[in-house]
Amino acid sequence: MQEDFLHYIWKHKKIQINKLKTANGETIIVNTVGHHNLNSGPDFFNAQLTIGNQLWAGNVEIHLKSSDWFLHNHEKDKAYDNVILHVVWEHDTDVFRKDQTIIPTLELKGFISEGVLDNYEKLFFKPNKWINCEYDFASSDDFVLNNWLERLYLERLERKTKEIEALLTASKNDWEAVLFKMLAKNFGLKVNGDSFFSLAKSIDFSILRKSQSDQQTLEALLFGQSGLLNQETEEPYSISLVKEYQFLKQKFKLENTHVLPCYFFRLRPSNFPTIRLSQLASLYYEHQNLFSEILETNHLDHYYKLLKVSTSKFWETHYTFQKKSKLSKKVLTKPFMDLLLINTILPLKFCYAKQKGEIINSDIIKIAVSITSEKNSIIDAFNNLKKVSKSALDSQALIQLKTAYCDKNKCLQCAVGNALIIK
Repeated sequence: MQEDFLHYIWKHKKIQINKLKTANGETIIVNTVGHHNLNSGPDFFNAQLTIGNQLWAGNVEIHLKSSDWFLHNHEKDKAYDNVILHVVWEHDTDVFRKDQTIIPTLELKGFISEGVLDNYEKLFFKPNKWINCEYDFASSDDFVLNNWLERLYLERLERKTKEIEALLTASKNDWEAVLFKMLAKNFGLKVNGDSFFSLAKSIDFSILRKSQSDQQTLEALLFGQSGLLNQETEEPYSISLVKEYQFLKQKFKLENTHVLPCYFFRLRPSNFPTIRLSQLASLYYEHQNLFSEILETNHLDHYYKLLKVSTSKFWETHYTFQKKSKLSKKVLTKPFMDLLLINTILPLKFCYAKQKGEIINSDIIKIAVSITSEKNSIIDAFNNLKKVSKSALDSQALIQLKTAYCDKNKCLQCAVGNALIIK
């Protein structure tokens, strides 16, 4: 038995609410259960209860055993002077006020149905499961699950908002600079994400702005700061980039000592850092006011047109500076554009609207529902239990569900867990 479960039972009145009696036999009528307090102090504030013939207004404290009151030293804490009811699983001792009158105690043991207890035990205490509701997730109600996933998606956007706000603080509220940093990280994917992010942080956005009217200058800036121009080569294009970068480095006093190295190992050629940096340079070359264009765009097809860029001409016949390859136009693919939308553009638009006091949840949700579901181990595992992930909204929500709820055993705060306990 966990104390959180007793909080859940009291908060949602999952008890025989019309039959409640104190340990001394007085009837209890619950007018309001109070406001759940997640900080220090009594567990529920401002409850209203009728105990016997007396109406009480005050706080409710919950423990597994009555004796936990003394174990936690509540008798010495003034914050507990206004407790009107002690709710426990097992009543093993009386608890007194300072005037030596007994604080009424409700022992929950006899007021919770066997079915709810069995469901609780089944959910929490069967070992070796990927998630607690692994054996019952497939039976979850579609309406409950779909509504919960939408809430989880917005919750995940809120979490990402905090990360964006931290970047805004570091960038002195420069939204363009934050967009560049986030895009750079996502262009690097998992292998080079941290490297590209450190690269973006090493360049003041004003320098990129001054360089974006020339595609080769942009590539020289990005390749030079990344350290990819340090290798010896006789390739004319590479040599021209080196000369351009040396000029930029001196002009803008650039430093790249804290930029993490890029990796090629175990990457598909299309994901080589050379290709992704050239595409990132093309995006900023072709769109001089990228942040404004993103804010003005509200349709998925328009986003695809905005993001449909390719490398510069040199990279159509190269994957590295050292070796020529078969001619191929290396454009951003739809799955890659989807990742940029999911991880950068939609969270940034959500955060920007929030800071402006605007609510665009429905617009964001409409786009997220139109994007294909991501594929990863978490999504695959959920889909093996129940075919649930049909869109990017679903896949992002399921990632939030697994990491913020399942992994932390927060089943009592989960709509699916709630439904399974009371079914």
